[in-house]
Amino acid sequence: MAKFELKLPKMGESVAEATITSWLKEVGDTIEADEAVLEIATDKVDSEVPSEVDGVLVEKLFDIDDVVQVGQTIAVIEVAGDAPSTNDTPKAEPVQEAIQETAPAAAEVAKTVEVAKESATAIVSSGERFYSPLVKNIAKKEGVSQGELDALLGTGKDGRVTKNDILAYLDNRGATATAAPVEQKPTVQAASAQSNVETKKPEAAPVVANGDDEIIEMTRMGKLIAHHMVESVQTSAHVQSFIEADVTKIWNWRKKVKDEFLNREGENLTFTPIFMEAVAKALRDFPMMNISVQGDSIIKKKHINLGMAAALPDGNLIVPVIKDADQLNLVGMTKKVNDLATRARNNALKPDDIQGGTYTVTNVGTFGSIMGTPIINQPQVGILALGAIRKVPAVVETPEGDFIGIRYRMFLSHSYDHRVVNGALGGQFVKAVKDYLEAWDPNREI
Repeated sequence: MAKFELKLPKMGESVAEATITSWLKEVGDTIEADEAVLEIATDKVDSEVPSEVDGVLVEKLFDIDDVVQVGQTIAVIEVAGDAPSTNDTPKAEPVQEAIQETAPAAAEVAKTVEVAKESATAIVSSGERFYSPLVKNIAKKEGVSQGELDALLGTGKDGRVTKNDILAYLDNRGATATAAPVEQKPTVQAASAQSNVETKKPEAAPVVANGDDEIIEMTRMGKLIAHHMVESVQTSAHVQSFIEADVTKIWNWRKKVKDEFLNREGENLTFTPIFMEAVAKALRDFPMMNISVQGDSIIKKKHINLGMAAALPDGNLIVPVIKDADQLNLVGMTKKVNDLATRARNNALKPDDIQGGTYTVTNVGTFGSIMGTPIINQPQVGILALGAIRKVPAVVETPEGDFIGIRYRMFLSHSYDHRVVNGALGGQFVKAVKDYLEAWDPNREI
């Protein structure tokens, strides 16, 4: 019998970890290839992890609410036959012999390290305090004692200590009084953290709830969104440019063709695909808005993949992606927008549906807002907010002179990363979107 290691699959360039939300199989259960073994959740979408082989589940390495890194082994499946195991590794004896023959000193150091690891006190769980394998591994690697770990306040389910809890503790180690005294000698990491205490910003004062106040636990998705919003603001230098567009031609044109379009295509023609078409054209004109930043390098994206913020049933937002949006005609764009919006409302999006976005559009006008200052969807460098379309009096320029008329107008709010996008580029881009909208052909056929 061979053993197969089921690993957390890669789910996109910006997804490095996932939270286990439920196990669909228990130890001893028979599993068929492509059958779902567990459910996971990222900050973007919920998904299932299928088995790649037929076999029997013999070991689960993580529990519900544990955070797992992409590529980590999450379960072991026993398969029939003599197929090579995925966790087969070269035997240690020949390696050690080679080391001893070529480098006796190195072998002695390695042996000393192994003895030190074996002599360290292992972290154990109790009936009142459970620690996941990931938390135990971090604690062992960083020299966190059982006493320190037991004193930590966990934010996970039933007060469990999560990966983020122990990493936050390590960042502030030596600066807080919540943990028990450290049993080991101070480590280099602890000394470094302590020396940097003075540079850290003071923590916000705790909020005290009165007896009549209601305390509502944040959802898992809410916590992830909050974390990524703060991370985005800390990463990018946000700057906004605002411009107002006259969309009267679009308003009248859509009103004229929407019924015919519904009868012919079986799809509702909303304003969103029209706006998406204009944004895709503007990105083609200004390719330096279709980039990402990696360290000191700029990655210029070949494809224009538009993220489209959509509402979930619980009120949170998700950003499915329209791939190669500049290659779609208006019919194709409409069908893609409607499909993604429908599946978002039904929690039926797949991991690939929310990956690979290069620029994002959010419609704050849906909620009645005339403009907004959206936060950039990392690792992108720009996001456009569409305000509500309003019927307003406005100056209309004609060859015969100017007059006041009733027009349909809306604000476009462009947030961009000022580290790599200057004010000229940010302003020119949103101006290009406006120009495409205002130049709409009222006789266009679809």
